[in-house]
Amino acid sequence: MTTNRRTVLKKVGVAGALGALSGCVSVQEQGSDGSSGDGSGSGSSGPSGTATVWYSLSESEKDEREAAIRRFEDETGHSVDHSDISDMAKKTTSAIPAGQGPHTFEWAHDWVGDYSERGFLVDRSDQLNVSLDEFTEAAADAVQFEGNVYGLPHDAETVALIYNADVVDEAPETVAEMKSAMEEFHDPGSNQYGLGYPFADPYFLSGWLQAFDGYLFDPERDDELGVDNPATIRGAEFAVENFNPYMPNDPEYEPQSSAFAEGNAAFAFNGPWYLSTLNEKDVNYEVATLPTPEGGSPTPYTGVTMWYFAKGMEDGGDDAAAAFDFVEWYATNEDLMLRNAEEQGSIPVLESLVEGDELPDSVQGFSETVQQGVPMPSDPKMNKVWDPVKNALTKMFNGDAEPESAMKQAANEIRSNWG
Repeated sequence: MTTNRRTVLKKVGVAGALGALSGCVSVQEQGSDGSSGDGSGSGSSGPSGTATVWYSLSESEKDEREAAIRRFEDETGHSVDHSDISDMAKKTTSAIPAGQGPHTFEWAHDWVGDYSERGFLVDRSDQLNVSLDEFTEAAADAVQFEGNVYGLPHDAETVALIYNADVVDEAPETVAEMKSAMEEFHDPGSNQYGLGYPFADPYFLSGWLQAFDGYLFDPERDDELGVDNPATIRGAEFAVENFNPYMPNDPEYEPQSSAFAEGNAAFAFNGPWYLSTLNEKDVNYEVATLPTPEGGSPTPYTGVTMWYFAKGMEDGGDDAAAAFDFVEWYATNEDLMLRNAEEQGSIPVLESLVEGDELPDSVQGFSETVQQGVPMPSDPKMNKVWDPVKNALTKMFNGDAEPESAMKQAANEIRSNWG
């Protein structure tokens, strides 16, 4: 099972979480109006169809998505049957093989390899009406696997440093500087913490696990698995030593993210999806790149959020054409991408916006952090890495195991699961 960044996040109203399966019920609520202007993606000139579209969003993101869908419907004459899915992995893996899946669904790129091998996706490389050159190179690469194109990208994501500007004067350049500020503010007895950080999630910890030339998984290396590599263990030890003492005592997403969102933490490590929550809470925050550890360089995993071409597109009818039009329209719509950046903290992957100067400062901070990182592997073997490492990180945080023994146990479990 892959780590569910956006699934886990819904636990605090940030992106969809381990709650009950909502099923495929079309969303009917009305949101705000869409932004003006034309997208550069494909519009339908043929018969109208009804696209089935799935996504998993926070409450703060839903209105904008519904407005964008209404705008697409108005501009093209197509209809969109859209559903917010609480557990996308469970729903897609059960519905798609049964022929009850969507035409397209939205998720990070790390499912591409696994889902293509399981027959859940279709290659549309020969039918594209847009060029992959319109996107950043990393984003264009992320939607491909073994030469096939399985979707189109629209946003990047990674974990950056966020600080409370009412508490911290400026972004620390080093972890040592950050630690000094955390020590000054940290006072658990007064419900004040130096840091809010979902420590149990390997995606969030990847920047430090890979900061000293360590790695979790790399199919290009002779030894693919790096979980028990000494450099990776060093990164785990570094994180435990420098961050754990300044955090709430539960490593899961909700208590960690809530601490900062409620104004009770000086710093947070979190992703762009988190900004909508901070904006709602009226937190005075700034976003910066990850601080540098002595002797290392932070190397977080980066992801690309994409619209997948699901197996439902195979029928080639009007409904599938409507879904294909929707994906191209959404992914290439500059006005929509800029609005999402301004209101949701999204990081566009359209080259025209990345190379321009219109993005908000907070999004620029995340965009610069993306440059520090490496893309999550989309190889199917990565799916069996996440959970054992999550268990190892939880044990470290709770003091139930030292980093070395926890990571070695996780590596043994992964290799056993790989067979």
